Amino acid sequence: MKSNKLNTSIIFTLLNIVSLFSLAQPQSGKKIEPKSSKKMKVEIWSDVMCPFCYIGKRKFEAALAKFEYKNHVEVIWKSFQLQPDMVTNPTKNTLEHLAESKGWTLAYTKQVTSQVVQMAKEVGLNYDFDKAVVANSFDAHRLSHFAKSKGKGDAIEEQLFKAYFIDGKNTADHATLTQLAVSIGLNETEVKQILTSDSFAIEVRQDIYESQQIGVTGVPYFVLNNKYAISGAQSSETFLGALQKAWSETEKPTIIEGPACTPDGSCD
Repeated sequence: MKSNKLNTSIIFTLLNIVSLFSLAQPQSGKKIEPKSSKKMKVEIWSDVMCPFCYIGKRKFEAALAKFEYKNHVEVIWKSFQLQPDMVTNPTKNTLEHLAESKGWTLAYTKQVTSQVVQMAKEVGLNYDFDKAVVANSFDAHRLSHFAKSKGKGDAIEEQLFKAYFIDGKNTADHATLTQLAVSIGLNETEVKQILTSDSFAIEVRQDIYESQQIGVTGVPYFVLNNKYAISGAQSSETFLGALQKAWSETEKPTIIEGPACTPDGSCD
């Protein structure tokens, strides 16, 4: 009887070895795709007028550059408006607007924002709030959605942030927006048609609605694979750790237990 058990154990062990060996061999005419062929989605809610969003973009980019599977990450920009009722006023800069809205002196406002300017410098950005124009961001968000539909979402976000915080351009002005769009290769005629219509307004409002549903109260706000959320311009190390964790869980299969045999010959 003991001999039969031993033989059974050997048979099961051999069968498992043969099975595993077969799985390891490339099948004729078939390409074995590695697990890293999967994609990971990162959604970023932001606003053009948010200084921490541009800083957060740089910190996230630094983390992504170090991430082993960076080519498998899809970054999707989402719209958010910090001040949806803001009236565009090219004659006033953001420092003056902030001082008036907060009841601060201009000197104190510059002192407060100097800390943000320093944070920006640490990631290679030269903010100039003295030039930044008070502008409603709704049309910029519509343009962003159009660019995203053409595969240029990240490129237009970079141009919009730079225009607002560094170049002092009016990001609510249609001529300015058209110029920014054309600079990244978008069709000028199409852009003008988009801006003079209400195209992509629904998409902008949908993003804002989604942000409310998931509890976004400030930006930037990063959501990784609809599972992990990072609020604010966190350190690159924090972003990298989150990317690694989200990726590892994406790769981990869900195991449904059932009757099975193991290499030691037991079956249950």
